[in-house]
Amino acid sequence: MATKTAATLIPLLTLCVSSFLSTIPSLSAAAPCSPQSCHAAFGPQIRFPFHLLHRQSPSCGGRSGFELRCNHRNQTILTLPHSGAFVVDHIDYASQAIFINDPNSCLPRRILNFSAAGSPFRGAYTRSYTFLNCSSDFMDYDPARYTQLDCLSGRNHTVLAMRSDPTAAAPATCRRIKSVRVPIEWELSQFEWTQMDLRDDLELVWNDPPCRNCEIGGGICGFSEGSTVACFRHSGSGLPRSAKYGIIIGVGIPGLVCLIGLICYACGMIRAFNLRSSINSNLPMTISDQRPVIRSVSGLDGPTIQSYPTTVLGESRRLPKANDVCCPICLSDYQPKETLRSIPECNHYFHADCLDEWLKLNGSCPLCRNSPVSSVATPCFSLSVSSSGSSPSTSGIS
Repeated sequence: MATKTAATLIPLLTLCVSSFLSTIPSLSAAAPCSPQSCHAAFGPQIRFPFHLLHRQSPSCGGRSGFELRCNHRNQTILTLPHSGAFVVDHIDYASQAIFINDPNSCLPRRILNFSAAGSPFRGAYTRSYTFLNCSSDFMDYDPARYTQLDCLSGRNHTVLAMRSDPTAAAPATCRRIKSVRVPIEWELSQFEWTQMDLRDDLELVWNDPPCRNCEIGGGICGFSEGSTVACFRHSGSGLPRSAKYGIIIGVGIPGLVCLIGLICYACGMIRAFNLRSSINSNLPMTISDQRPVIRSVSGLDGPTIQSYPTTVLGESRRLPKANDVCCPICLSDYQPKETLRSIPECNHYFHADCLDEWLKLNGSCPLCRNSPVSSVATPCFSLSVSSSGSSPSTSGIS
């Protein structure tokens, strides 16, 4: 049952999501060139205003200074007129920023002679640094103030970089190399106390063509007719594609979670019902015993006890059983003139008072545990005496 429910609901949810996706308008036929990249898995996506040499037509970008190429390691390369080739790590089209680094992993060497002149790019956030050449034994420096540049240091010297400060003098064992302005990333520019590693990317921005608003609004810039730059938006006038995808994810994922929860709940209910049915079917049938329960009487009534024969001991204290020298109940020796009572069924003797109290609480002989005749029946001894027309006699033993 739960499997059928899931098989019915999941296609319905899929159909709803697919219908919603089908309402997202596609780009118009006049959209710019398709994006390209130097590496299928890594590297930035190349589109207007950039164009990738030998992989895209110049009409895809067409602006001087925005040409990019791929090197033998499938890295995206930007060449600046006065600074040479740099690896492009990332392009933020909405912020119109490009992030570059040194292909040979020694960015500080490139910073010493860096210039973006002659290109459409500039450093939006710059910070001044001073490079110092120190002796090899200079190790007593504050890492929070100085940055050691390993790729510029050698066996006999150590190169350090510090934030340029006219009031701060260089260490005595160091020689000033050069002060340069470095185009740092926006995140670093927000905190004055942050020390740049000088191995992080350099951030450059461009102002022309102005496509920031188009990109932020979900469109893509490109040439429409001739050299006219236009913003290609969706054919529909609704929400941007990113917003619609966000709505799909925001509604679809909670809906799917709810659906899974309902299915799990239904499975639990079915499993509980089946388990209850299985337990009920395996229970054995019980038939109550309607026969009356006969409970034994705990003690004897007074008339029955008084019907048992009594004996008064003589001076010799002799009884029919030679071993009867003391009362089994109170464990006291029999004395002359004491009254004893016996149980006819077993002929055991006891002090009359002891046996009377015993038989009121217990319906059996204290010695042999044989049960005398209950109070409902008449003892045999009494019956024999009654038949003779006389009451039970009290005998004496001398």
